[in-house]
Amino acid sequence: MTEYFEVHARDGAARLGELRLRDPVTTPTVADEFVVDAGSLWGSDRAHPEGSEAELTVLPHRSFPAGTDPTVQESFAVDYPDVDYPSAGVVTAETAADYGCDAYVLSNAPGVVGHGASFRDELIAVRESIPADTALYLAGVATPRNVATLVAAGVDLVDTKLARVKGRQGVYLTPEGEYHLDELDELPGAFPSDPPLAAFTREDCVAHNVAALDAALRTVRTRIRRGRLRDYLEGQARHENWLTASFREFDGQYRYLERRTPVIRDTELSAASEDTLNRVEIQRFADRVTTRYRNRFSNPLVLVPCSARKPYSDSQSHAQFHRAINYRGHVVSMTSPIGVVPQELECTYPAQHYDAVVTGDWTEGEKAFVAEVLERYLERNDYPRVVAHVPGEGYRDICERVADRVDVPFEFTVDDHPTTSASLSTLADALAGELKYSKRERQHNTVRAIADYQFGAGAGDDLFPDLRTTSRHPKLQVRDDEGTQLAAQVPQYGVLSFTLAGAHHWVESDAPTKRVTIDGFVPHGSVLAPGVTDADADIRPGDEVVVDGPKAFGVGRASMNGPEMRESTRGVAVEMRHVEATEDNA
Repeated sequence: MTEYFEVHARDGAARLGELRLRDPVTTPTVADEFVVDAGSLWGSDRAHPEGSEAELTVLPHRSFPAGTDPTVQESFAVDYPDVDYPSAGVVTAETAADYGCDAYVLSNAPGVVGHGASFRDELIAVRESIPADTALYLAGVATPRNVATLVAAGVDLVDTKLARVKGRQGVYLTPEGEYHLDELDELPGAFPSDPPLAAFTREDCVAHNVAALDAALRTVRTRIRRGRLRDYLEGQARHENWLTASFREFDGQYRYLERRTPVIRDTELSAASEDTLNRVEIQRFADRVTTRYRNRFSNPLVLVPCSARKPYSDSQSHAQFHRAINYRGHVVSMTSPIGVVPQELECTYPAQHYDAVVTGDWTEGEKAFVAEVLERYLERNDYPRVVAHVPGEGYRDICERVADRVDVPFEFTVDDHPTTSASLSTLADALAGELKYSKRERQHNTVRAIADYQFGAGAGDDLFPDLRTTSRHPKLQVRDDEGTQLAAQVPQYGVLSFTLAGAHHWVESDAPTKRVTIDGFVPHGSVLAPGVTDADADIRPGDEVVVDGPKAFGVGRASMNGPEMRESTRGVAVEMRHVEATEDNA
């Protein structure tokens, strides 16, 4: 059981946590500064885990490093009289397992850091083999330049050893690179406390390197809090070839990252490079749109370009499109890096949260990705025809590629620019004679489409065969025939949140349910992981979940994934929204 480490927030494989020593510290952080002060982890006893041929160092409970001040040991014992001190196991990918430790030290870190594929394989193997609520420590490898990559891979603790060694060698470290003091004309990235170059000694270089590593970690922690570490990493990884290789190697590990990546965020997603196409959020959205979403309109498909303003319907260009279409066509926006966005999902994360670099030029990678998504979308959904109201170059090229691969006919309505009077008139003429659908129909289809996207294919019809909607998109409220509110659309994320009545309706329907089973108590505010007895494996951070137990029933939002809920001994598993005591406890 983990006594001293708790995860508080997640951003992919990166975590914000707390190492609860005498003076608790927020992770990710350097570990060497509190080892002696807190009397923590590192002893020298060795043990062989039962059934293991490989040697594993298990640093014992109530063990202090040699030379630790006796007063530190005594004060630590006073602060924690009834519990053991933290422990750590030193492991490799082959020996990693649950040994009941608070932290695990990767013994061969210097041998894999610097090699993209080796680093990927070793980190994932260890992280998947040790409990989720334990810290992973890499010693002797951290620099200001690489620490963001280490943390993004799943590392919680590092030390200053390499930064100090580099400083004694006269190597000056910054987040962008390293410089030999003898080759510098001025100090790049100097701190106010740094002396001028003429008086800068190697001991000053050591102090600077340690401070630079600490500053880099503060940046990383801030990025994790804001859910934007990946945006930072896309730029940071360009400063060294192996960092770029590692960055791309981890992008290829969708399963590892997807389980740990929240399904919703209220933060901007920066699409600054073609690598953004490989982000979990982008791939997940494209997958759900092409495997879960189902078009419920009988009208032609109208493809339109995206807009800088989000959601698209709030933009001036899309307002012009809608006036010309006048509810006679089903609008789907084309965009890089998202792919295709049906009008019902334009508020759903990340469709209204991304900001792309606009140059007017499409890379071949962007064209290939959007064309693939559009083709898969058309293979899943039936349309009588496609009206492509898109400008030339990238957009039209994509449509022409897909038109050659599918059976549905394409018709192009833009000769110059989509918002000119001539183009809008051509668009309106192309839809002449088509039947209009009502605003109410669009609202109902929006609710069902979001349910499909959020819970699984067919969930919209299973949950809401009959429904009433009130308010307006993107603040729709869903009610049953008696007027009882079942759910509401959350404008920030574009997903549905259930009321207590809606949660009962959910579990009684045929729609896929994400369930967390708890012990015999009535939660107030949140459910902690120790109270969870079971959780569905497909639960992700941010998912809507039903919470059920012998004495309570409720609904809330997951704070960690399902497997983590089952194995963690600390941390918030579910933030509850509504809860009721069951009849047995009434």
